[in-house]
Amino acid sequence: MSESRFILDMTAEAWEKWTEERGFPRFRAEQIASWCNKGVTDPAEMTNLPKTIIEELKKSFDTNAFVLEKESISEIDGTRKFVFRLGDGNRIETVLMKYRFGNSVCISSQAGCKMGCAFCASAHAGFGRSLSAGEMLAQITFPEKITSERVSRVVVMGIGEPFDNYDNLISFLHMANSPKGLNLGARHITISTCGLVPQMIEFMCVDKQVNLSVSLHAATDELRNRLMPINRAYPLDSLIRTSREYVRKTGRRITFEYALLDGVNDSVEDARQLAALLRGINAHVNLIAANEFPGCPFLRSKPSTVVAFRGELERLGMNVTVRREMGTDIMAACGQLRRSLGENDKI
Repeated sequence: MSESRFILDMTAEAWEKWTEERGFPRFRAEQIASWCNKGVTDPAEMTNLPKTIIEELKKSFDTNAFVLEKESISEIDGTRKFVFRLGDGNRIETVLMKYRFGNSVCISSQAGCKMGCAFCASAHAGFGRSLSAGEMLAQITFPEKITSERVSRVVVMGIGEPFDNYDNLISFLHMANSPKGLNLGARHITISTCGLVPQMIEFMCVDKQVNLSVSLHAATDELRNRLMPINRAYPLDSLIRTSREYVRKTGRRITFEYALLDGVNDSVEDARQLAALLRGINAHVNLIAANEFPGCPFLRSKPSTVVAFRGELERLGMNVTVRREMGTDIMAACGQLRRSLGENDKI
């Protein structure tokens, strides 16, 4: 019987140990790792391996630990959403987006989310568990294998709070960035957090030039407490102070994400409060026209309101952009991803 173990959780170094313990030649470790980096998780597809190693792999690993269950393709922009079923039955969603510079993939870090943000579909589906490093890695390699196209950028902005899965996140970053792994440049990876301050402090010491985004969405504690329960644990004073220290210590610019909700946080005065809050930080503000989902208690801001909000921030000297909408027709846009298949998505 297969162990409950996912083959992509193995690093190149782990494969060297695995082959050595079983008396297989060292070069076989490189061959297995190469297959894994291509998204191949079924040993039967590893065609340059002898039958003895293939059978040993089948005994050691669960070949059904990560399975594509559904794929949706946007008729608007070609965005692809993948629903993957994990070995324990949990489901996650991954989004592949096409840009002029190449393909970008938005991956999940957890099956479900504990953070409870009021405007996010992920919070409404409950929490299953955190993903392993290999399960995060597979969300890059599987889309590459399915489409036969290279992923050039990764954003950990899907389901879950990455810093609530800190150790596995760091392992994933090492595996994705390693020359023996996916060899993906650290500057091409972005982590998004809702503001877990202790982990932000720890992340400052990680010797990688990974980009950091903070989901802000409000410029006052009163409003952020309503929208994001995490603010009660780590209020704005602590979050902004830590953000300033992050920029100072790493020399890296930080991005603040701000989803615009109609009549909630999108007034010109809200823009002024946001500019005042972030003044003096080497920061970029990424405005998001909030995406609605079944059961969402908010409406997205009107286009004219988004323009006015952005204009006020620019007038006040802020570096600001409005995020391009992608995959809205397949529920693949920011804030629309969820842990499990809904009633309208049954196969």
